[in-house]
Amino acid sequence: MEVEELIEKKEAQRIPAWVSILLMMVGGFMFFGLYSTIVSWGLAVTIGEGVMKAGMWKYIIAEFCMLLAVLSSAMILLYWERRPFSDLGLSLKGHIEGIWYGALLAFAIYVIGFGLSYVFGLVDVTGFQFDPVTLVWTFCFFLLVALTEEIMMRGYILGRLMHTKLNKFLSLLISSLLFATMHLFNPSISFLPMLNLVLAGMLLGAPFLYTRNLCFPLSLHLFWNWIQGPILGYEVSGNDFGTSMLTLYLPEENVLNGGAFGFEGSLICTVLMIVFTILIIWWGEKREAISLAVPRSC
Repeated sequence: MEVEELIEKKEAQRIPAWVSILLMMVGGFMFFGLYSTIVSWGLAVTIGEGVMKAGMWKYIIAEFCMLLAVLSSAMILLYWERRPFSDLGLSLKGHIEGIWYGALLAFAIYVIGFGLSYVFGLVDVTGFQFDPVTLVWTFCFFLLVALTEEIMMRGYILGRLMHTKLNKFLSLLISSLLFATMHLFNPSISFLPMLNLVLAGMLLGAPFLYTRNLCFPLSLHLFWNWIQGPILGYEVSGNDFGTSMLTLYLPEENVLNGGAFGFEGSLICTVLMIVFTILIIWWGEKREAISLAVPRSC
């Protein structure tokens, strides 16, 4: 039997992609319930119940449990599908620069987006306070958020779809729609924020199409949230996580400044995400074309 036939036979033995994705999401929430119960009980016994209600700690503990849940679900499914753990794209080897690119892209988006909002009077800065402890804890929290959501949505779900016969851009769209659906019950959700969440999924997933690695999207996701909330003072996907470095005032809540949903609910964000997603895809397609054009030695 030829190698190609063996590969096709192995692919045929896999459970359907939609079943894998459903099991991933259901399994993640089941493990989250289990881990959060265990951790809550352990902390209540050793430290006291108060820690579960103490400021940023409650968010960090909950997100840590969710990360463990996603990893548990992913590892079981990868083992079942006979896929290596490396398929999640968590390797740093050869991808360190992706961390810098992701951070720089997040910084560029807010320099442009917040800059335009401030210049045109869509937002005003009414206060400033520098609290390094809060900034560190919120950074840790948003790191856990980025790890959890990227491992689930890009590392596993988008990665699984790319193992099917679906076009890679259709796979990206499906994973982005699922990503937006996860935020369906966020505060102040409406049509434009939902559209922007789909576009955010595409922006985060586009680098993964070409690198099969999470360094770029993880870094972009982390700094996107951290700069948006704890630094600039916007709500993050409609959520207010407390103290921020800048205190913002919106003269009027509208689709240009995002209103109560934050920057992610603005038309400025819409345009910037479309532009940068197109640029990433252009870069990826050009990179693939160059790779295919380079002759390989036998």
